[in-house]
This record gives sequence, structure tokens and C-alpha cells, in this order.
Amino acid sequence: MSENEAQVHGHCDARFTAVRRAFEENFRERGELGAAVAVTVGGRTVVDLWGGWADAAHTRPWERDTLVNVWSTTKGPVALCAHILADRGLLDLDAPVAAYWPEFAAAGKEKVLVRHLLSHRAGLAGLREPHSLEQLCDWELTTQRLAATQPWWEPGTTSGYHALTYGHLVGEVVRRVSGLMPGAFLEREVTGPLGIDFRIGLPEKDYGRAAELDQPPVTTNSEQAAVFAQLAPAAIAALTNPPVSAAAAGTPGWRSAEIPAANGHGTARAVAELYGVLAGRGSYGGRRVLSPEAAERVREGQGSCRDLVLGAGLGETEAGLGLWLSGSNCSYGPNPHAFGHDGFGGSCGLADPEAEVSLGYVMNRMGPHIADDPRKTALVDAVYSAL
Repeated sequence: MSENEAQVHGHCDARFTAVRRAFEENFRERGELGAAVAVTVGGRTVVDLWGGWADAAHTRPWERDTLVNVWSTTKGPVALCAHILADRGLLDLDAPVAAYWPEFAAAGKEKVLVRHLLSHRAGLAGLREPHSLEQLCDWELTTQRLAATQPWWEPGTTSGYHALTYGHLVGEVVRRVSGLMPGAFLEREVTGPLGIDFRIGLPEKDYGRAAELDQPPVTTNSEQAAVFAQLAPAAIAALTNPPVSAAAAGTPGWRSAEIPAANGHGTARAVAELYGVLAGRGSYGGRRVLSPEAAERVREGQGSCRDLVLGAGLGETEAGLGLWLSGSNCSYGPNPHAFGHDGFGGSCGLADPEAEVSLGYVMNRMGPHIADDPRKTALVDAVYSAL
């Protein structure tokens, strides 16, 4: 069986046959290696498909319980942790971060608000000093450096995608308020009670279930130089300090660390369930996680702008309080108020409360896109064509 003839397994309601077709076309026409997609409507799973290979050598078929690193799709569950604390009155999104994390007030950050962290408006898209991958895996060191550093721009004025720093920033606030690391808090409050197969980092016992990420094509040095010449210093810091890759994400150091912006591991089903909490206005599987008001707050737009890091590729975008709005780009379908998050290379979580729809898409052949990978877009379009 070649990868272009990958067998697709699972179930798909007849109404959503278009999603199965798009999923199969991703293998035939869009270079898919191994992947899974899940869709819920009204809290009921209507699509749960998987297929292809869990490794580049085609020795391990993608199984129902195959896990994969979903990169920034992890940011949605991390934001959920903060909103749970806010919903309980333990965290004020309009309070200064320093009220919970006093050291953070250094270098002119005393007025940075919690909402600025959630909406990529804190001015801390990347560290100013060189920061290695090994150092990123050191929670205490990374949070200490973030607390000490100076913002790249005036906080609150515009967004600049906090690609790797987001999880440590929001996560440290979660830790200071709850006493738990974000991964442990997520497990205690959401994934454990709901039985969702998702975790931040990856326990060694689950290594055998993890898909091997396949690196996207590497650009030449001249092409890289041309791209970087167009980027602001904050964008370069966000995307290259430290540089991350598929190979790095497969190491024990990465897997055992807590990197809440980028090293969540789960199935497509798990991603759809997590984002299903938001699609269900705070409730999923018969369990209320957030009040309806708190769930609505997650997509409270913070102002459309040309993001300082993502703007060159996406035009104007708008962040909510932890996720991105579909907006005029229709990144999460035709409802401009739908919202979600993409992961580097292609993965995606989507929530649309009006349609009561959530979607999770995960894969191991990483494309070159930070957002709106053509494989994801094809699946999202197929879902809405069936509604």
C-alpha cells in the first residue's frame, strides 16, 4: 500500500461523506502521510477517521489511538485553564500579571494585563537573549527570563504571535494561582474527568503510540535570508529563538518537558472534544467545565490588526482571549465568530458555538504553514458544506 493509497478507518455519518472524501483527497493530492480528523455536532461525534502511516518509513499504520504532537493547537487547552480559574473568581483577566507573578513587573511590565498574555499583546513574542531548546525545556529558567525581559512593543497596542512564549506566560499565571503546572491542571479539571486522550508533554509509557513527525522541506539559506529580511526583530525572536523542528519534537527532552505553547500530544478525537467544550458553550459530555458567560469570553475580540509576527502571510487577523477568530479570512469556516487554533505544520482545533460544531485535525507530515494549511482548509470546507 503506497501513502497515496492509504486506507482510511473509522466512521463517518452519511451526512458528512464530504469530510471523508476530503480526508482521502489529502492523501491522494496533498501529500498526507498519516492523519486523523474528528468532528462533533451538538456534542455527538459524527466523524472519527484515521489513516496512513505513523512513520515516514511506512512500518507503523496510524491507529485509532495514535498520538501526535500538535504544536500550537495546544494553546487552546492552555487558555481553557486560565478561563476556568477566571470563571471561579480566582483570576482577574483585567488585573496586572504582576498581581499573581510579582517578578513579572520588571523592565516596565507592571501594567501588562492577564488579557494581554492571552491575546498575544504582551510584547513578549520572543526572548531578547539567545535561548536554546534545552533551556526552553527548563520551566524555571524560561519563566525567569520572561519575567526579566523588556517587551518588544508597547503591551496592549497590537498583537504579535507568541509562538513559544505563550505557554510559559499563561502557564506560569495558572501555576501561581492554582499551584499546579498547566498540564496537571488541565488533567485534573478537564481531560481526566472527561476521559480525553490529550496531555501536555508525553509520558514515556505512551511513546509507543506517538507518531513520528516528518519535517517539511527545508528552504535554502538564500530563501531563509529573504524571508527574515522582511521580518521585524520581534518576529525573528518569536520564530527562531530557539529554532524548533520535527526532529527536536521527537526527542525525550522535548516530550518530557512542559512546553504548553507547543508540545501537547493527542488524537484528533481528543482535540475535537477539548474544543467541543467551547463549541458547547462551556459544556461537553454532560459535564459543565465553564459557565456560558466564561465560554463566550474566550472569543472576545481584542481588535483586528496586522499581527507583527503572522501578518506577512495572513493579512489582518484578530485574537480573542486565547484563540483566533475566523474573521474575514474564514480560517475556521464561514462564521466570522467561530474560533480555533492551528498548529505549526497543519493541525487544528475549531469551535463554532452557533453551529454547535467542533473539529480536531492532526497529522505527522508537517507542511510549511503556521496556519491555514490546505489540508485543514479542505476538511473545514467539507464540514460546512454538510451543515
